[in-house]
Amino acid sequence: MSCRDDASDALLRLVLAGGATSARRRLLERHGTPAAALAAGTGAWRAAGLDEAQIGALLTPPPGPLIAGRDWLTGSERHHLLGWDSPDYPPLLRESPNPPLALFVDGDPALLWRPSVAIVGSRIPSAGGCDNAAAFARALTRVGIVVVSGMATGIDAAAHESALEQTDGTTLAVLGTGADQAYPRRHGRLRDRIAAGGAVVSEHPPGTGAHPSHFPRRNRIIAGLSLATLVIEAAERSGALITARQAADCGRDVFAVPGSIHNPLARGCHRLIREGAGLVERAGEVLDALAPQLAGCARILRDRLDEPEQSPPTPPVENPLAGPRDYQKLWNALGHDPTSMDRLTERTGLTTAALSSMLLAMELDGRVSVEHGRYCRKG
Repeated sequence: MSCRDDASDALLRLVLAGGATSARRRLLERHGTPAAALAAGTGAWRAAGLDEAQIGALLTPPPGPLIAGRDWLTGSERHHLLGWDSPDYPPLLRESPNPPLALFVDGDPALLWRPSVAIVGSRIPSAGGCDNAAAFARALTRVGIVVVSGMATGIDAAAHESALEQTDGTTLAVLGTGADQAYPRRHGRLRDRIAAGGAVVSEHPPGTGAHPSHFPRRNRIIAGLSLATLVIEAAERSGALITARQAADCGRDVFAVPGSIHNPLARGCHRLIREGAGLVERAGEVLDALAPQLAGCARILRDRLDEPEQSPPTPPVENPLAGPRDYQKLWNALGHDPTSMDRLTERTGLTTAALSSMLLAMELDGRVSVEHGRYCRKG
């Protein structure tokens, strides 16, 4: 077994111990790695706050779930387990109340670092609600924002589907089951498509089925991973409102789309607006409101795109980017007149996905402006 497998196995045993997450996080923080935490022994486990049931599970891990977890982790290069001790643990989620000990990821774990917006809402939306979810998801993914949702029927599914329909659009599903499960079952193909082109995430081990208590906990991860939560159609009692409250608890923005006063599915959104959520009618309003938070993501984006960590604050005109060749190629393709994404693709030969990420990083740095989907040099 490799070192990576040993580390994953130790972390898997900590996950399967169950119980209070805070005590197991504390144990990891005190000892640095999952292997060191396990080797510390029962005295250290008790000192960290683990109860007797957790200690018993660490001493004698449940064999079925342990084998299933090992098999899943080694079954595909797309399968990952990100622990609290890992530098790859998503930073926004780390700052949220009661973050999970670990995340099982089927797909690209780097997406958990990308700027994202959660789109949530009713499981039985109107046709107009589905259209709104699709339109917001489409507009957000076009500028490199990852759409996060819970893969439920209705608004969640409409947002995921719309993101997947875009050229190189990215979406992330957080599940209340194991990452290998589809809930509802008819979303099996949707789950597979999201995993292939984005990421499916869960704090529950593979093989875990649906349970009512899992979904409010799932919602806290949706809220914690996202810069903001957008609610589209929600009744007065709705899981989407739980996600919105949890987003507010994280200190994140909450937005809601208004509707007809005669539509019962608009009442939850109207309530959120009365309580201080931002009223939005188009994606541009969300992006405008998030500008300060998006600016804070610029360095992370540069790191993930391999741009030099420090760029000159006032680049010289003859070499304004002083960066990688692709960035210089994009800068040369941009003019002072608005240019469409299709035209930039033709001029640079770069993919839409690469251009979207690069343009977003440049926009956050104040080098590029965008309006109605067209880009130009700023200033």
